[in-house]
Amino acid sequence: MKILVLNCGSSSIKYALYDMTNQSVITSGGIEKIGLPDSFIKMKVNGEKVQIDRPIEEHTAGVQFIFEVLTTGDYAVLKSLDELDAVGHRMVHGGEKFNKSAILTPEIMEVFEACNDLAPLHNPANIKGVNAVKALLPEIKQVGVFDTAFHQTMPDYAYMYALPYELYEKYGVRRYGFHGTSHRYVSQRVCEFLGIDPEKSRIITCHIGNGASIAAVKYGKCVDTSMGLTPLEGLVMGTRSGDIDAGAVTFIMDKLNLDTKGMSNLLNKQSGLAGISELSSDFRDILAGIANGNEKARLAKDMYFYRIKKYIGQYAAAMGGVDVILFTGGAGENQWEVRSETTSGLEFMGIKIDNEKNQACRATEAVISADDSQVKVCVIPTDEELMIALDTQALAG
Repeated sequence: MKILVLNCGSSSIKYALYDMTNQSVITSGGIEKIGLPDSFIKMKVNGEKVQIDRPIEEHTAGVQFIFEVLTTGDYAVLKSLDELDAVGHRMVHGGEKFNKSAILTPEIMEVFEACNDLAPLHNPANIKGVNAVKALLPEIKQVGVFDTAFHQTMPDYAYMYALPYELYEKYGVRRYGFHGTSHRYVSQRVCEFLGIDPEKSRIITCHIGNGASIAAVKYGKCVDTSMGLTPLEGLVMGTRSGDIDAGAVTFIMDKLNLDTKGMSNLLNKQSGLAGISELSSDFRDILAGIANGNEKARLAKDMYFYRIKKYIGQYAAAMGGVDVILFTGGAGENQWEVRSETTSGLEFMGIKIDNEKNQACRATEAVISADDSQVKVCVIPTDEELMIALDTQALAG
C-alpha cells in the first residue's frame, strides 16, 4: 500500500510518500513560497537533495506539481498515480469535533471548516490541500489526522479557562493543545522502546523546537498540555512568548497603541528567544551568543530552560508522579544542553541524567538517564508523517 502524506500550510506543502509494506519513505520534499514568483520544490530521492524552481500560483497547482514530480522525469518514483492508495493530511485544529482521525467525507469537511475561526491561518490551508487532491484524484480516499485530537481526553478542569462560561459555550474558548500527532507518536513509541505498558505508565512528553509544547500522558491518555486555545500559550519558543499575564497584554497595547493584529504579531513573531536575546530564534545561535559573552542570550536561555523545568514539575504533580520523561522535536532531539539543563535540579523527583549518554545522543532513540535513576529519561525522534500514514492505512486500507 502506497500512501502520500500532505501537510499544507498557507504558502507551503510538505509531502512524504510511504510504502506501508515496510513503513519506509520512498521520497519526501516540499513546496515553498506558493503564490510568489520564486516558488520552488525541494525533494529527497535516494538520499539526493534536489531543488526545482517554478512559479506556483496556488495549492491545486502545487499538488499537481508534486504529482508530476512523483510520476514523470528524472526523479519519478511511481509509474502512474494509480499506484497511490490513499492520501493522509495533517489537519491543524479540529476543535471539540474530532477526537480521532477520520476519512474526509463532505460531511466531515463541513464540520472541520466550522473550526476555521480557531485557526484562521492553518485550517483554510488544510482545506485547500484536500480540495486540490480531490480535483486531481476525485476517487482516492483521503484521511484527516487532527493535531488537536490527542488532547481531547483532557478533563474539563484542565482544559477550561476561568472566564465567563458563556465564552466557552458561544465561542469554544478553552485549551485545545497542539503537536498532538507528535505527542501521540512518541508517547506510544517510548513504551515500545522501553518494553513497558502504556496503561500503567505516567509519561511527560517534551516536544522542544522552534514551536514547543509539553504533554502529560497518564495511562495512555493526555491529561494536560501546555499550548492552549492557540499555539501561543505555554513554553518560551523561538518567536512566541508563551505564558504571559493577560494584564500585561492590555498594558502593552495601550502603551504602543496596538490593535489586536499588532499585538498578536508582537506575541507570536517578535517575542520568545528572538525577543529576549535580540539575536535569534534559533537555539544554536543563542548558545553561540552566550559563548561570545552576550548577556541577553544568556537570559533567553535561562528563561527557556526554566519554563520547561517548571512544566515538568507541574505535570509530575498533576499525574501523581512520573515514570518516563522524553524529549523530541528539533532542539529536544539534537541539543544535549536542553535535556541536561531542564532536568538539572530534579534529582529530588528521582531524575538523574547520565551526562556521557546524554552528550553522545543526537537524533536517535536512547535512554539518557543514569542506571540508578528512578525515572527513565529518553530521546525519541518524532515522526508525525509516519503517524499520519499509519492512521491513513488503518482507515483507508
